[in-house]
Amino acid sequence: MQKTIKNIGLDVHKNSISIGIADEGRDGEVRYYGKIDNDMNQLDNVIRKLISNGAVLRFVYEAGPCGYAIYRYLTKNAMDCVVIAPSKIPQQSGNRIKNDRRDCLSLARLHRAGELTPVYVPTEEDEALRDLVRAREDATRAVRAAKQQLGAFLLR
Repeated sequence: MQKTIKNIGLDVHKNSISIGIADEGRDGEVRYYGKIDNDMNQLDNVIRKLISNGAVLRFVYEAGPCGYAIYRYLTKNAMDCVVIAPSKIPQQSGNRIKNDRRDCLSLARLHRAGELTPVYVPTEEDEALRDLVRAREDATRAVRAAKQQLGAFLLR
């Protein structure tokens, strides 16, 4: 029995994840699965339902403020997942309406077609180092601003 490939597009937000599925093949169905809470247990339930049909799952979602927790969770559980930059998503001219449903379906469809370019996902250590550097830069800016304010106050 040959396993089918399902391309899963995730539109991830702080509180929710919208899920779109594109079945393999050029004429494969592209359908909206639904919206779930941004919770790994609920995502796991969706994965179990889709795998129970004997499918191989390939996930894709946009890089954003929610970080790479979903990517790490999926890859840790031996799932194929890629993260793509929102600026690298091909856009159709005239398609200006954006909503969660359209975004996840578009991601699934484009992933199936192989038109998405993945981005580098930093390791947890790299992210921790980035956070440290950003915190230092913020502190340096705050000290500089305080010195300038104090100097301006003393000139009065």
